This record gives sequence, structure tokens and C-alpha cells, in this order.
Amino acid sequence: MPERRTHRSFVSYIDKSREYYAAHGYTQPYQWAYHKEVPFSMLSKPLSDCTVGVVTTATLPAHWQNLPDGQSRPQKRPYAESSYPVPDALYTMDMEWDKDTTHTDDLDTYLPLHRLQELQQSGLIGKVSPRFYGAPTTYSQRQTRESDAPVIFSWC
Repeated sequence: MPERRTHRSFVSYIDKSREYYAAHGYTQPYQWAYHKEVPFSMLSKPLSDCTVGVVTTATLPAHWQNLPDGQSRPQKRPYAESSYPVPDALYTMDMEWDKDTTHTDDLDTYLPLHRLQELQQSGLIGKVSPRFYGAPTTYSQRQTRESDAPVIFSWC
């Protein structure tokens, strides 16, 4: 019989985020993004006739190379890159996540372009977007909503 637990055994990122900000003197608890009206709608055509794109919060390794003197990090701006060929890796080490428990070595877990290409070949989706899009994490809901998302939307 499998072991049954009486308490959750996963990391509660909501609680951890709240505790982190409180420990650093923030008086207002972190608020997760919430939208009363989600800007999605039913597809107007079959998925097999649609182009599917991907947005990631990771950056390209090249963004970290050849930085101007005195700059230790690249500026975090939206970008568009070719989906073909699929990049070997993306850069995520500048972001905050539980690096002891998990990793981002398996690109297909957060940039599933190989899987989407398989779905295209099987006919489930029409095609994979020729580009994938990046909105590097700045931990600012306002910047994502008011700046990065409209730029990426304009590229679609």
C-alpha cells in the first residue's frame, strides 16, 4: 500500500513568496496576478488549422555574452527568435526558483517546440509559429501587462 501523508509535501510558492517579501520588510504581501476577465476566447477554427506560438520568461544565452563594460546583466526586453532550429538551451540562472529541487536542463519542459513540431506533423495543430517569444522575468506584473505583452502581441 502506498504511503499516505497527512500534510502536503510540496513547496508552497505562494507561502514562500509571502514569507520572503515579509522578511525583507515589505508591508504589503505579494499579490499573485489575477484577472477577472481573461483575454482568451474560443477558437474560431479547428486547432488543426491554427498556428501555435510559445512565450517564455527565459532569455537566450547570447544575451549574456559581450555585455557592454560595466553592465553585469542584459536589459530585459521582449524578444522574438526563430523556432527553427530549436535552441539548445535558454538562460534561467538569473531567475529566482528552487534550484536545489529542480532544474531547467530539459528545454522541452518550458519551451516545448519539439513537442509542438511533433503535433504539427501529426496534424493536431496547423503549424508552429516561425518564431517563439521571450518576456524575460522582471517580477513586475505592471511591466508585463502594460509593456511586454502588448509588444509580443503586436509581433503575432
